[in-house]
Amino acid sequence: MNRFLLFLNLTAMVLPFAAHGQQALEKDTFKTSAGDLEIVFIGHGTLMFTFGGKVIHLDPVSEYADYSKLPKADVILITHEHRDHLDPKAIDAILTEKTRVIVAEPCRSAVKGGTVVKNGEVKVIEGVKIEAVPAYNLVHTRSEGVPFHPKGSGNGYVLTFADKRVYVAGDSENTPEMKSLKGIDVAFLR
Repeated sequence: MNRFLLFLNLTAMVLPFAAHGQQALEKDTFKTSAGDLEIVFIGHGTLMFTFGGKVIHLDPVSEYADYSKLPKADVILITHEHRDHLDPKAIDAILTEKTRVIVAEPCRSAVKGGTVVKNGEVKVIEGVKIEAVPAYNLVHTRSEGVPFHPKGSGNGYVLTFADKRVYVAGDSENTPEMKSLKGIDVAFLR
């Protein structure tokens, strides 16, 4: 991967808290050919992207931020069904009647109105190309042969903001699909 910036989050990071109990959120701004891309790290696998006046939330979870104080979502992306990535309360706090919600298959019943996107599918929403890539475990299992995250169940996402590509792995190990990604400018691995 060329021009690769890596944000590695091995555990849920503990960020300092500001006044009123609101978490102080870390953010970075990246220049693209169509303006600035702001990426806010909220916690664990939870992110917020602002680009071209649109807000994309990824895996919003109330444990990591007070979503009633964050911008409403134009798009919400959910990687998989585990409670540290899928929180209906957080989704409700940022949802509007126009919000597009993209989910992995196992999230279908938990997110009303969500559009299921399977591994390998591509959507363009609000001018952002969103590619669903496999996110799964090769080694870590709950019991003999049963992975925490089975292949074909969860999504990672590659988001293209003008000329910048951002990869969010979701809960995934170093899979062959991850190794084959090209042209990634920013990556979030968990």
